[in-house]
Amino acid sequence: MSEVLIFGGTTEGRLLAEFCFSHGIPAVTSVATETGRSLLGKCRVLVGRLNAAEMTALLTGNSWRMVVDATHPYAAEATRNIRLACTAAHIPCYRLVREQETVSGTCVSGMEALLPLLKKSPGNILSTLGSSAVPALTDFRERLWVRVLPSAKPNVLPFLPETHILTGQGRFSVTDNIAHIQQSNAAILLTKESGAAGGYAEKVQAARICGIQLITLVRKPEIGWTLEEIEKILTEGSS
Repeated sequence: MSEVLIFGGTTEGRLLAEFCFSHGIPAVTSVATETGRSLLGKCRVLVGRLNAAEMTALLTGNSWRMVVDATHPYAAEATRNIRLACTAAHIPCYRLVREQETVSGTCVSGMEALLPLLKKSPGNILSTLGSSAVPALTDFRERLWVRVLPSAKPNVLPFLPETHILTGQGRFSVTDNIAHIQQSNAAILLTKESGAAGGYAEKVQAARICGIQLITLVRKPEIGWTLEEIEKILTEGSS
């Protein structure tokens, strides 16, 4: 049987990889970092960030049964590249979507709406939007703190002093979030609509306890399959 290729790096991607391993379904998971590899135990893993050309080469150079895009809900470029590569390689592609939940605080639909809002909002800012958002936030560097993965710290250092960079591997608890809010003396917590897997509820609760403003970058609704639906597809196809 041909292997399933999972583009992961998320909780859902890890759970799907573990499901395939426990059910004897041949699968390989592609992740960007060694941190992603460390979370996948005995599952087969490919490590490294892939651009569009590298992704196409990976898909066309192997006989994959299907591809599952389990990348982060906000990784729009990765999802676009995966879809294009699957089309070029004539491989079925399934987008694993994270279930949406009720969002809290002030909601914005993108950076173009967020930046003017921050200009009108005084106080220190703690961003949990990830390292890719840092360049867009540099106008606020004097009052900006960010929380990123340890592997992303070198990418952030050109934009912010090291004392303004908090590192850690989620999922962060309410206590963790409160500690980071206090460490940065934040008046504003920036977060994505990351769902239960991304610890969104814990960030909401921490902001409420600390009495600070919460700004949520909401995501556009996606069409795709849930984790349970893809697991069913895999088991029916392997029976």
